[in-house]
Amino acid sequence: MNPGAIALQDRRFAADNGLYPMVGLETTMSADFTSVRNHNERAVYDAVLRQAAQYPGLDHNPELLADVACVALNRLPPRYIRHEVDFVFYLSERERGDSERQLQDSVEYAFGFVQARTAMRARG
Repeated sequence: MNPGAIALQDRRFAADNGLYPMVGLETTMSADFTSVRNHNERAVYDAVLRQAAQYPGLDHNPELLADVACVALNRLPPRYIRHEVDFVFYLSERERGDSERQLQDSVEYAFGFVQARTAMRARG
């Protein structure tokens, strides 16, 4: 059998088993992933809004607050969940505490980072 035929056979097996979709090949599995989300996104957004008042110059600028959220999220590992109870159920108390500390540290760092960059841009 030629290598191209083997590769096509392997791709068909993967597609047939829902491993990845292939154009022109039928898959036997479908799934709805719309309920999957990164827990840290909502937690960071909430933390940014709670702490914004402590950072004059950033607190009333939606663009800069979004930048703060992006910087904070990029410093955190993703925590994918389907339901909020999943986060509570699958982590120990210690892991939840560590996660909360990481989140707070990331948000504080992000505010400082965005504030410093904004000040540098203002100076020219």
